[in-house]
Amino acid sequence: MADWTENLRVTTPIIILVLMTAPYLFARALSSLTHRDLDLRGAAALGLGILFIFFGIGHFVETDAMAHMLPTWVPERVLLVYLTGLLEFTIAVGFFIPRYRRAAGFVAAAVLILFFPANIYAAIHHVPMGGHAWGPTYLFIRAPLQVIVLLWVYWFTIRNRLADR
Repeated sequence: MADWTENLRVTTPIIILVLMTAPYLFARALSSLTHRDLDLRGAAALGLGILFIFFGIGHFVETDAMAHMLPTWVPERVLLVYLTGLLEFTIAVGFFIPRYRRAAGFVAAAVLILFFPANIYAAIHHVPMGGHAWGPTYLFIRAPLQVIVLLWVYWFTIRNRLADR
C-alpha cells in the first residue's frame, strides 16, 4: 500500500491540474465542435469547485499528516485541519453557484495565499505528506502550481467580466 500512496503523492500535482482544467477544456472542445457559445467561465469554475472538493477531502483523509504540516506551537492542529477542510467544501459550493462564484474566488485566493506557509513549513521539515518529504525541492513544484491555481481563480472568477469584451 505504501507504493500506491507514494505514487498518488507524486501524481497529486497532475491530478490537481486535470481536475481544475478538464471541465473547461471539455466545454471549449464541445463549443468548438458544435459552434455554440458555452459558458466557459462557468466550466472553469466547475473545475475549481471539483478541485476544492478534492482539497477538502484531503483534510479528512490525511488529517494527521496535514496536522503535522503546521508548526507545533499552533493549538488544536487536528481541529484546524477539519475546519479548513469544511472551509474548502464551502468554497467549492460557492464555485458551483453562479451568484457566489466571485465571492468564492476571493475566498479561494485568500486561502491559497494564507495556507501556503504551511507548505513551506512542511517542505522545510520534510513532513511526509503530498511530496513535502522531498524537502524544499518540493517547493519548486508546489509554488508554480499554487500560482497556476491562483491565476485560474483570478481569471475565471474574480476578474471583471467586462474585461472579456
